[in-house]
Amino acid sequence: MDFTSANVELWNGMISSGMIAVLVLFANLLRRNVKFIRNALIPTSVLAGFIGMLVRELGLIKLDTGFLEMLTYHSLAIGFIALSLRTPNSRDNGGRKGQAVFDSVNSGMLIVSNYLIQGVLGLVITIAASLTFAPGFFKAAGILLPMGYGQGPGQANNIGSMYETYGFAGGQSFGLAIASMGFLWASIGGLAYLNYLKKRSLLPQESQVAAGEEAVEILEEADEVPLTEPVDRLTLQLCWIFLVYAATYAFSFGFLWIFRVVPALNGVYNTVAPLIWGFNFLIGSSLALVLRGLLVKFRERGWMTHQYTNAYLLNRISGLAFDVMIVGAISTISIGDLQGKWLVFFLVTFFGGLLSLVYNIKMAKIVYPDYAISGMMGMYGMMTGTASTGIMLLRQTDPLFRTPMSTNLVTGSSTAIVFAIPVLLFVGLAPQSDLLSYVSAAACFVYWAILHFTLLYRTKKRAATALKK
Repeated sequence: MDFTSANVELWNGMISSGMIAVLVLFANLLRRNVKFIRNALIPTSVLAGFIGMLVRELGLIKLDTGFLEMLTYHSLAIGFIALSLRTPNSRDNGGRKGQAVFDSVNSGMLIVSNYLIQGVLGLVITIAASLTFAPGFFKAAGILLPMGYGQGPGQANNIGSMYETYGFAGGQSFGLAIASMGFLWASIGGLAYLNYLKKRSLLPQESQVAAGEEAVEILEEADEVPLTEPVDRLTLQLCWIFLVYAATYAFSFGFLWIFRVVPALNGVYNTVAPLIWGFNFLIGSSLALVLRGLLVKFRERGWMTHQYTNAYLLNRISGLAFDVMIVGAISTISIGDLQGKWLVFFLVTFFGGLLSLVYNIKMAKIVYPDYAISGMMGMYGMMTGTASTGIMLLRQTDPLFRTPMSTNLVTGSSTAIVFAIPVLLFVGLAPQSDLLSYVSAAACFVYWAILHFTLLYRTKKRAATALKK
């Protein structure tokens, strides 16, 4: 084998990874030393992505966009699989198992409600634009708003690319640009709301931290694999993750194989295939939850003597995956692809950010009445960025994680998988015709109303039960 620089395939990935490392380190240096950037709450990975996009667009460096897109695609799935493999423990719930399950379901419903209301707004704007001041604009583009804001750059990249096959030129960059604006809305909107609370002395009690007090992070659980074992704990976590990812590929391939060999299903293969591969992270998360449940059962029956998953390491792996995903995704945005789309882009992202802020302020008071402000900061951050953005904003009002909100963000993401299944259909149907774009907008609204009012009913019923006790 040729190990010299002439072998582009051998060195291309390493060189691109090195460039990402330089971008992240430089962004971290700026964030630590430039007060404006530090106070703006912009995540280091987001800043690194914008720097990468800028230097690439200026022609100062050449980034392999194909490699970065591949990295973005796989990092999204790896991050969600790692989060889903985390085994809940009693200390996460503080002895409030019943309440934790209730909060998990409610958080999942609220997450999907955010997707749906963002989707309705986005579709209304792009459909209206195509019928008025932007004739010919791709009507289904509006549903990229929840993909970019609610899901983040990884899914915006996947679905944007899929929409390009339906005739939406520049769909990938449009989706990624929406995701990038989502991070800015998370930072600017979150900071503005935080300053509003400070000026009116409305910050919650959990935001106060005594001198020397720090958040406690559990590095290991009881009965975990001892350090004396011949295999490293990190190696085990990676083995579980890639085992699930391999199973995800096998499941997706097998599922689509049925559509190819059954004549009656041939007609919908081209519609289903992009969705299955585009939402591979949901399949991976579901399989990870199944594996996690099996491992718990094996321990309960005595078939396994150790706990082989480590929540601390899985958190670190997911954090790495999401950071890489964000840097890679934003760096690949092509400004030229947005030409002629700026006004629609502004309307979608501005009103999308405003709606997300107002909706989560209102809903947090209902869903998280005991910690409404912390609940709002965490959920709003995640619904305009990623789970890590939600945690970042949550730290501003609950630095020691005294409230259950940090757990809700993780467990809610798991339960949201179930509620989000119909959303996959809307995303797949919307780009196929103008009529289906209208139908998808209406279906999103109807499903949002069902989830929204079910959520209101559940919380009111729970509150009434608590009063009786």
